Amino acid sequence: MSERYDAVIVGASLAGSTAASFLGRQGARVALAERSPDPNNYKRACTHFIQAHATPTLERLGLAERIEAAGGIRNSGQFYTRWGTIRPELDESYRHSRYGYNIRREALDPMVRQLAAETPGVDLLLGHAVDELVEEGDGRVKGVRARRRDDSHVELTASITVAADGRDSRVAELAGVAAKVSPHGRFGYFAHYRGVKLATDAAAQLWFLEPDVAYTFRNDDGVTLLTCMPAKEKLPAFKQDLAGNLERYFEDLPDAPDLSAAERVSPVIGKIDMPNRSRPAAPKDRPGLAFVGDAAMASDVLWGIGCGFAFTTAEWIADEVGPALAAGTNPERARRRYGRRHALRLAGHHKMTSDYSVPRPFNPIERLLYSAASRDQAVAQHFHAFGNRSIGPARLLSPRMLGRAARVNMRHARNTRRSATAAA
Repeated sequence: MSERYDAVIVGASLAGSTAASFLGRQGARVALAERSPDPNNYKRACTHFIQAHATPTLERLGLAERIEAAGGIRNSGQFYTRWGTIRPELDESYRHSRYGYNIRREALDPMVRQLAAETPGVDLLLGHAVDELVEEGDGRVKGVRARRRDDSHVELTASITVAADGRDSRVAELAGVAAKVSPHGRFGYFAHYRGVKLATDAAAQLWFLEPDVAYTFRNDDGVTLLTCMPAKEKLPAFKQDLAGNLERYFEDLPDAPDLSAAERVSPVIGKIDMPNRSRPAAPKDRPGLAFVGDAAMASDVLWGIGCGFAFTTAEWIADEVGPALAAGTNPERARRRYGRRHALRLAGHHKMTSDYSVPRPFNPIERLLYSAASRDQAVAQHFHAFGNRSIGPARLLSPRMLGRAARVNMRHARNTRRSATAAA
């Protein structure tokens, strides 16, 4: 069998379902092919954190109200460093999104998938495992062949094929689009708990322990996520008692969660190998093919950026190619624009997160900014804007902000010396 569509999207998780919804709303006919036959399938190895930069996308999608109706938590953060706590105060003068959402994937994934399935023009094809690309002689990808649950095959052809099938993308493998890989020097374990008493009303706490990291996220249904990411050299000892070592990790932290009455309500889930991967979002030698979400770029999970980038990159591809598909014209130029947009907006973030994924103390620039952010609200707000990916590395490291951070720290040093002299 063969079916013709305007767009074929492989993978019906966050990125794929979002792209399908936005394209369907523009009048495109979309095949959303998902390997799993279960409409309630969800990603388990995830910290369920959606960065604030994605909130406008969620609102435009109509998903923000569904998340809140399902008990999703508007996230806010406190960040602990050796210099003190960074507590951004985000009032009406703050120009970026002030919050994202914490919601477990078991609630979020079916919600996003259902939204796509409800969109006119979108065919959600569950139980369709892609095992071959449909190509033309010039290398242009014009669809996929998928194996269905009864072992029959269907050919899905379209003007554009979008791979939204994760960091180990099967589409990328079939297309011969290799990922650039850099190592990750930490491992991670997390679990969900009920009855955790937090010392702060912030929905997210993150401890920079140089080089290790720990965090807590309040989630829907009264659940709190506890996560730690130590350097890999500690893995053999940690594995001897996963639950005990995870819980003990928080005992001596400032503003540590109180676990005395907590109940673990999930297995302890681990990620041992988490290499950073990136592919061209619109490969030059593969016309007709684009990558979104983790299939395009899977960066260090420490920063909780995967879910947010899944939503925003899906929005970008739909905004670029949607008008061409609606007009019945070739979307190739729009596909290339998407690739440039992806690289311009996200390559710097990927480079910086990959650099810190090799465990090390903070470098001099990081020490300058993080110490100043714990002492000055303007720097703290700037830190928040970068941390939630509303601004890029160039604005983070602007001379104006670096100068302010230097002045803040010099003033702090003078005040510390005066206090010491007065005490003597």
